[in-house]
Amino acid sequence: MNTADKYRLGANGREDSPSRLFGARPFVLGVLKSILKPFDTAIAGLPLSSVADAVVRRSAEILPTVENNFARDSTMMRKTRAAGILALGTTVALVAAGCSGGNEARSDGDVTMTFWHNSTTGPGKAYWQDTVAAFEAANPGVTIEVQSIQNEDMDGKLQTALNSGDAPDIFMARGGGKLADVVEAGQIMDLTDTIDEGTRAAVGDAGLSAFTVDGAIYGMPTAILPGGIFYSQDLFADAGVTETPTTVDELNDVVADLKAADITPIALGAKDAWPAAHWFYFFALRECSQETLEAAATSRSFDDGCWLAAGENLQALAETEPFQDGYLTATAQQGAGSSAGLLANHQAAMELMGAWNPGVIAGLTPDEQPLQDLGWFPFPATDSGDGEPGAFMGGVDGYSCFVEAPPECAQFLNFFMQTEYQENYAEAFVTLPANKEAQGVVTDPALQSVLEAYNEAPYVSVWLDTLYGQNVGNALNAGVVEMLAGDGDPQSIVEAVDAAAAME
Repeated sequence: MNTADKYRLGANGREDSPSRLFGARPFVLGVLKSILKPFDTAIAGLPLSSVADAVVRRSAEILPTVENNFARDSTMMRKTRAAGILALGTTVALVAAGCSGGNEARSDGDVTMTFWHNSTTGPGKAYWQDTVAAFEAANPGVTIEVQSIQNEDMDGKLQTALNSGDAPDIFMARGGGKLADVVEAGQIMDLTDTIDEGTRAAVGDAGLSAFTVDGAIYGMPTAILPGGIFYSQDLFADAGVTETPTTVDELNDVVADLKAADITPIALGAKDAWPAAHWFYFFALRECSQETLEAAATSRSFDDGCWLAAGENLQALAETEPFQDGYLTATAQQGAGSSAGLLANHQAAMELMGAWNPGVIAGLTPDEQPLQDLGWFPFPATDSGDGEPGAFMGGVDGYSCFVEAPPECAQFLNFFMQTEYQENYAEAFVTLPANKEAQGVVTDPALQSVLEAYNEAPYVSVWLDTLYGQNVGNALNAGVVEMLAGDGDPQSIVEAVDAAAAME
């Protein structure tokens, strides 16, 4: 374990970060503002927060004796603080000089960046290959090494890479508590001053707000991905279903009609956990008020009765046996046997999923073309609860830069947000682009229905495992699967989430 890692963990297992050793972050930034002035031109284009993070990390590395001094009496503590500040000033000069040399090298030499995305096949993977090639052609000397990673593996691999300090320069981000955790750990670049005016105007404040933490922007949105129920219009017709359900009672009636016609009502890939938890999320969206959902992100309290009611609603639905045989071991998006594959091949009538689903389904149809009879409807209303009937839940996919990435990372984010590339993105992924100027290319009927309802929604919540962060989100997802497997109940879901929240 190197010195910087040791300070992240702390000598006694606590998080004694370098910024804590030198005082609160505002104090460090105050010192930096005065010390960095002579180096303004050397670090032009680099956010102050990124320089601060580099300074603090380097200071920890060159002060291996601080850990011992930190535990001494208050007099020694003051001496250690003073020594730390002196070392900080020295390090600032070194970092500033290093930044100057690095920028010169980038302007006259070559830059290589690594890029992780989750498009492993088909038009999505081809889109990123083409877009990277276009950026490299427009920026001689810049090379982007692309790695595509299966979506279900992305979070774990990325977290491991971030924690090791060897993260990709460009990586996926989805806002919420997960993003806030990465920001707090100092692992991500502040992009606030690097987003060009054209991108700001095209995306708007709403899109950028999904990646905003404490007033700073840490990610670039590529797609808006609200959730709802995708369905086969042909299978509905075969079962004599003429209208989409607007209430949970009506949904239960549709399930009964489909089963009577020997059609599997709902496809579910519970092996991946989050698709099963989506059902709980949406029941919570209907049962809990907007204020309750948002308050839990900071209070970490899930004692409101709406959480239990959400679990009870899901339990009642599961008792009607609407899911395919073997749904607990089925994946969501991998192959014809996945939940998306079942819908793509008319082996199931419905799937609750985000707005990326048409693109996934298109890659799993026999001819690998969009499903012609694919329709969509909002999650039905419950007969109780404090949630708004038209409220939406979903996510915003986007990309961020590692804190140590070169400035070309932010340039790449701005590059692919141009209308031309966002239109290509929407067509490749069969999804809704974040750039409003590019939304005119959306022709898929299901997505047009999504966009119309989304624009009329009273409010939109992000996915709950995103909103509440990785620890609470994982506990929630696992608790839902355990209940569906018969190893838990609605109360055990709430207890698991409360326990995870209490450990933070």
